[in-house]
Amino acid sequence: MAQLDLRKKLSVLADAAKYDASCSSSGTGKRNSIGGKGIGSTEGMGICHAYTPDGRCVSLLKILLTNFCIYDCAYCINRVSSNVQRARFSVQEVVDLTLNFYRRNYIEGLFLSSGIIQSGDYTMEQLVLVAKSLRLDHDFRGYIHLKLIPEADPRLVEEAGLYADRLSANIEVPREEALTRLAPQKDLAVIKKAMGQVRLKVEAAKPQKKDRIKPPKFAPGGQSTQLIVGADGAPDTEILDRSASLYGGYGLRRVYYSAFSPIPDSSAALPLSKPPLMREHRLYQADWLMRFYGFSAPEIGEATTGGMLDLAVDPKLAWALNRRELFPVNVNTADREALLRVPGLGVKSVDRMISVRRYRTLRLEDVARLCRGIDKVRPFITALDWTPGGLTDAVDLRARLTPTVEPVQMSLF
Repeated sequence: MAQLDLRKKLSVLADAAKYDASCSSSGTGKRNSIGGKGIGSTEGMGICHAYTPDGRCVSLLKILLTNFCIYDCAYCINRVSSNVQRARFSVQEVVDLTLNFYRRNYIEGLFLSSGIIQSGDYTMEQLVLVAKSLRLDHDFRGYIHLKLIPEADPRLVEEAGLYADRLSANIEVPREEALTRLAPQKDLAVIKKAMGQVRLKVEAAKPQKKDRIKPPKFAPGGQSTQLIVGADGAPDTEILDRSASLYGGYGLRRVYYSAFSPIPDSSAALPLSKPPLMREHRLYQADWLMRFYGFSAPEIGEATTGGMLDLAVDPKLAWALNRRELFPVNVNTADREALLRVPGLGVKSVDRMISVRRYRTLRLEDVARLCRGIDKVRPFITALDWTPGGLTDAVDLRARLTPTVEPVQMSLF
């Protein structure tokens, strides 16, 4: 094979990395180079940022070290049997690219994954060398997210956490039997063991009040994983159950959902078409309910049909329509948990309402000012000057609250 130039490698390996959704940078501490030390500052003068409610939003160089792979996962375009153009960066090339993009202020961090080359140990060692060189040789203060190779030596996983802000090991397929069938070289027990190791190291690195010397940081942004939606036939309820167990068992910061996309020369074991992107969107909304609104996976599942989330309405509204006996709630007396279950009320809106009602009795217009839209909220609340009457139990309430024009979700690619 002819040697590719760096520009072509970047094109191939950036495109190959686009299928991995688990590259958020939120939830980690901010490194900086104020005072003239280090590069890659995210807080230095002249750099502008957009912040999100869960942390920060940064631009990342998202690439694979290589798309060569000795594994033959049926759902992966980079599998060994796939007929795609191959490329591979050297460790130094990734380091140079990251630094050069940083100096031009194009990016604020690096997301680095890889196909499996030679062995899990060798691949993980190469990924660690990139992060280690950036941190130690170049005093790089930007964000680094490394993909874990679960079967790698635990010592390499531990070393990765010393240099990376976040680590991730992708489970990919929700059903264990499907993982065995579609990715025969992968072992769910091995993946979980690596995730468990990361959790223990993250917890051990949290400083205690009694500690005179703080322990060294270990993946301060925690860990994440990705589940492919629609590749193995798992319904939404099964996917959410898997996510809930991962959050509880391994302390994950995020579970990412990636709608299955058919790939060239795919296996007959895979579906011929991709699921609607709205399904992916609804799973993210349901995931948000579990993480921030106090919903359990079984509660969300109450409002599903055949285990599938309603594509026409969001999961919270679907749940509320299914549990109308719990509504309306009084915005002046209801506790925070009850208010968080009202369709149309977000965490910030609820917290503001609880704060304001200490000084005045809330009217409907007050609620309208504190939330993004009152139409969805009105049937499920009472206020000083408002009661929904029979609206809460109206037969056509779902139709009234369903958009007449179905929203279109654009593809990321």
